[in-house]
Amino acid sequence: MLADALLQREALICRLAEGRPPRDFAGLYVTDDEVERLLAGLPGLDGPGVERVAAVRAGAAGPVVEAREAFELSGPFGTVAENAGLTVGEAEVLALLLAVEMSPARQRLVGYIQDSVQLPRLTLATLGRIFVEDDHVGVRAVAPRGGLIRSALARVTGDGPWGTQVAEPAARLIWHLAGDDSPDPALPPGTAARSGTISGKSELVLVHGGDRESRLHALGGQRLLVVPPPETDLAWQAVIREATITRSTVVVDLPAALPAAGRDVIQRATHLGWVLSSRGEQPLESVPDRPWREIAVFDGAAGPEDWQRAMGRDPDPAYRLSREQLRLVATAAHTDGGLVAPAVRRLAGGHLDGVAVRIRPRRGWPDLILPAEESTQLRELAARHRERDTVYGRWRFRTAPSTGVVALFAGPSGTGKTLAAEVVAGELGLDLYKVDLSAVVSKYIGETEKNLERIFGAAAAGDLVLFFDEADALFGKRSEVSDAHDRYANIEVAYLLQRLETYDGLVVLATNLQRNIDAAFSRRISVAIDFVPPEEPERRLIWRQAFPSTAPVAGDLDLDFLARQFKITGGVISNAALGAAFLAAAEGGPITMRHAVLSVKREFQKLGRLRTEKEFDRYWDLVSKDATDAAPAG
Repeated sequence: MLADALLQREALICRLAEGRPPRDFAGLYVTDDEVERLLAGLPGLDGPGVERVAAVRAGAAGPVVEAREAFELSGPFGTVAENAGLTVGEAEVLALLLAVEMSPARQRLVGYIQDSVQLPRLTLATLGRIFVEDDHVGVRAVAPRGGLIRSALARVTGDGPWGTQVAEPAARLIWHLAGDDSPDPALPPGTAARSGTISGKSELVLVHGGDRESRLHALGGQRLLVVPPPETDLAWQAVIREATITRSTVVVDLPAALPAAGRDVIQRATHLGWVLSSRGEQPLESVPDRPWREIAVFDGAAGPEDWQRAMGRDPDPAYRLSREQLRLVATAAHTDGGLVAPAVRRLAGGHLDGVAVRIRPRRGWPDLILPAEESTQLRELAARHRERDTVYGRWRFRTAPSTGVVALFAGPSGTGKTLAAEVVAGELGLDLYKVDLSAVVSKYIGETEKNLERIFGAAAAGDLVLFFDEADALFGKRSEVSDAHDRYANIEVAYLLQRLETYDGLVVLATNLQRNIDAAFSRRISVAIDFVPPEEPERRLIWRQAFPSTAPVAGDLDLDFLARQFKITGGVISNAALGAAFLAAAEGGPITMRHAVLSVKREFQKLGRLRTEKEFDRYWDLVSKDATDAAPAG
């Protein structure tokens, strides 16, 4: 009603006061009569047209006054105006812009008023003329600091003279008033809306620490619009507009300091509640210049209430998840029959592909042949990881400095370090990720640290065991700096030490030479286990397990002889047994002692180890012959 009364008054002024006739191709050319009319109406020339305009405006004031008295901020439009903190005058301007935008008939009327078929929307000059009252905000509603611009409910377009620039309402607002609440398409990718109670406070909150979901949990169930930092001004405007329409508190999830553009936007959009969410504290220079309060999140572990809300069940004691991890697990579990274990395995899988090899444990304690002392230490390692909640949580022991567990497996190749890591992971119900050093170590400065951060960051998203084989390549001793290479190599070691101190999971470092590990890592190592070559009893057990019960084994296979004579590691024994199986398969018969001895000879050749008559004993003649002579005919 108000918009129509205003447009009617303006049309009467054009027709009666200015004598402007409707005409074809309006605005495309200027006639002599139009020049005379324009000169008569210019206020600077004080022509007679000025008086006629004033007279017509006064005569048509009645309907406008009545419409203003009937104008109410009610319904969806009134709610949006209230959310945006608009004055009555700003709401009137917005109502006029919306009425024109949504009605082709009004657009034709605007074209007549502005004497141009190319201007169906209201220009700034026309807005200034329609809202001519001294006490009305008028065109200032769409000024850079005006309410409609501040709330992103309208914008000014065009690059011509100021008077010909056009004011237009946001399409998202029009769809909202039409009953469609689809999110603004200009929102940053990854934006998420959280339902909840509407906060009546237009405040700035800084929340830091914990994981993302725990920081949101600390906000107390508010209606939230969670966004990554917008990268463009259009995206920032979409965030403001969406939060204004839905009356949501905006949570900016920050991986680093708030950019300067965001600080300026938050300082202007004071009608909204804002939250800066980050893992660490925000630098003071990046905090917007407005009053703020701070929330520190110290504990991000998901509790019984979180499990009930997300999964409808009590916590699984086998998994120590943060609220963010639990949210992701719940999403995956709902599509996988509600099973928790596969969902937990999926947490980090996609992030670690390409830099680590996933090993899903299939072997257990019976497959690991070690002396009693080393076996006991491995079980203590598993218990140390499993009971962290009890010791650090219920018993309140001080973390040093994190709850993570770092184990060092040292010993010659083939002594069972990788198998031990797999067995421990299987005992804990976790996947083992063996880090691929070739994909991690880079000759380019800083790239190794980036790759390692990717590994530790992904591992933090899921409960798993990180296994660094040949760890001395990464965790080696720092040296005296003689060139740039030494300096950056030392930086890598220092970074690794710092990252281990803040990692809460289980890390296993394996090395052939423990003395090559930098001494600074020793204080961070929770469990150190020496893997030594097996003695004869262990070798006998390893030989026995190396041949499956389903394999065809000849009666002359003397495992006692093999264990007694050949002082080799478990890895070499496994390779020798496998080689013997292939020799037997090629001949189409069972696995004999001849196959086993020949396979041991091949392993000695690979290792560059001398073959002695004392070791091979009665089989010496067999292995001392050339391979051609030793091979069977046919």
